[in-house]
Amino acid sequence: MGTLMINEVFYSVQGESTHAGLPCVFIRLMGCHLRCGYCDTEYAFHEGKRKTIDDIIAEAEKLSGGCDLYEVTGGEPLLQPNVHELMTRLCDLNKTVLIETSGACDIGLCDPRVIRIMDLKTPDSGEVERNLWPNIDLLNDRDEVKFVLCSREDYEWAREVIEKHQLAKRVGAILVSAVHETPAGKELPGSTGLALHDLTQWVLEDRLPVRVQTQLHKLIWDPSTRGV
Repeated sequence: MGTLMINEVFYSVQGESTHAGLPCVFIRLMGCHLRCGYCDTEYAFHEGKRKTIDDIIAEAEKLSGGCDLYEVTGGEPLLQPNVHELMTRLCDLNKTVLIETSGACDIGLCDPRVIRIMDLKTPDSGEVERNLWPNIDLLNDRDEVKFVLCSREDYEWAREVIEKHQLAKRVGAILVSAVHETPAGKELPGSTGLALHDLTQWVLEDRLPVRVQTQLHKLIWDPSTRGV
């Protein structure tokens, strides 16, 4: 029976993507091989408990109260191969399954029913060299691509990637967000943040085919709150 290292399972409001604002069950896996300076889930790097997939699904369904939107996240969930068994079984239960994954892991093994939200890492993340560019060719019109932007330079880099790879024709949505101010952590330098007003103005000036998004959960709860 498959097992996974799980950081937390919780029921909340989806804070990002085209599903923002909808109730959602989150399954956060432990572990990440990236160290983005602004990461707000550093606690998931090393904190977790091994659980069977049966137990994970039972826990999630108990929390859901009938909610059929599920997100698998991390950390980096694709580091654990058994995540594919989990996602396929959730799809078999007629759940709408999202996975939030970096651009640094192969997305090709995901069940085709899963909606992949791929977070391409920008230069100011500190991890831009880890992006696996062949992933671009695997994207489809159900998937979404996300850019967390720290500066004008990040914005211009993302704009170039969007144009070069014709992302607006490949995916269902292109998401851009301004990084929140993030304090330094145990392993991370933190971030000074980017004004959402500035990002929005740049998008409008360039008529970029993107969705400007906030992290809704950080507007509802304190940004450091877990399990939301």
